[in-house]
Amino acid sequence: LQAVMASDFAISQFRHLRKLLLVHGHWCYTRLTNMVLYYFYKNVTYVNLLFWYQFFCGFSGTSMTDYWILILFNLLFTSVPPIIYGVLDKDASAEILMELPQLYTMSL
Repeated sequence: LQAVMASDFAISQFRHLRKLLLVHGHWCYTRLTNMVLYYFYKNVTYVNLLFWYQFFCGFSGTSMTDYWILILFNLLFTSVPPIIYGVLDKDASAEILMELPQLYTMSL
């Protein structure tokens, strides 16, 4: 009986491990941290907007937006910016990250 292992990456030889950790690990770490910050600030902004709207309306419970506007807001501000950021942003090139491995530890 053979155990089945699951992982995010499959490498055929350990010589690829250095690039996987130093380059792709660094890029993944910076993208994830920026994504978490983006979602935090997006939600803080929306909740702040709701609070001030309710304060203006005397906490009457009226709805500020229609459902389709809320869906559009979440669709645009939750999917498009992280995709653009993930595709276009690389704080350092692969060659620099391979030459200077201490850059990986500086971001931690």
